Amino acid sequence: MSRLALLPLLLFLLAFRSDDKPAYRLFTASGKAVGYEPMIKELTQADVVLFGEQHNDPMAHWLELQVLRDLARRKAGELVLGLEMFERDVQPLVQQYNVGELDDKAFAEGSRPWPNYDTDYKPLLQLARQQKLRVVGTNVPRRYATQVARGGLTALDALPAEEKQWLVPLPIKVDFTLPGYQNMARMFGADGAHSAATQNIIQAQALKDATMAHFIRQSRQPGQLLLHVNGSYHSDNFDGIVWYLRQAEPGLRIRTISTVTQEQLSKLDKENQQKADFVLVVPADMTKTY
Repeated sequence: MSRLALLPLLLFLLAFRSDDKPAYRLFTASGKAVGYEPMIKELTQADVVLFGEQHNDPMAHWLELQVLRDLARRKAGELVLGLEMFERDVQPLVQQYNVGELDDKAFAEGSRPWPNYDTDYKPLLQLARQQKLRVVGTNVPRRYATQVARGGLTALDALPAEEKQWLVPLPIKVDFTLPGYQNMARMFGADGAHSAATQNIIQAQALKDATMAHFIRQSRQPGQLLLHVNGSYHSDNFDGIVWYLRQAEPGLRIRTISTVTQEQLSKLDKENQQKADFVLVVPADMTKTY
């Protein structure tokens, strides 16, 4: 083998020294290591990308920004940003901020941003405004999720019509057998898994999932790609938001990313396989944003 032919192999070995301390690794659902660029190439072909984060993980927030920037370049004029972190009743403020009609102070005062907004989500909104990307908040106003957690979905029946516009059209179907919802039930133990209180909490989660799915579909036009940022639990195992999207539009091309932590980054732990199309693995001792 010639020296020239050996050069790519030597560069590869140098790039992945055994004493490296990587900040993250990417894997496919089956546990195969994958590079960032191949992932971006596949995401570009989707209609909807659900980026599931751990809300306090700095690597996930950094990678969200990179994905948004690269998809904006490759899907010029065809990319929409959706965010769990903003609720439907503040969408007018999101839109005003997005087009520069509202300054930072007024937006922060009126939009009920999460406590980690400045460090973790503001950069996404700023990039979207710079790139002229439309931004949509997709989540149900939390007060309605609280009502459901206390009294079930029937608690929403008495809402006035102008408030129901901030929700997925009612009634909604809840499949309690979905892995995510079953796991929630198990958190309450064998005695509480089928109690009315547990069922109500799962219905509140389903209301969030269904509402986000509804406004994701409503917010993209044919040919557009909508990148949605949400907590991993809302899209892990291809249920939650994914399930509601597929119920409404079976042919939708959906790709998911899940963020997990592991003690080691050399391979994907078995319990993290099949969580998403792509799994972002972050070291367990990574610093947190809060």
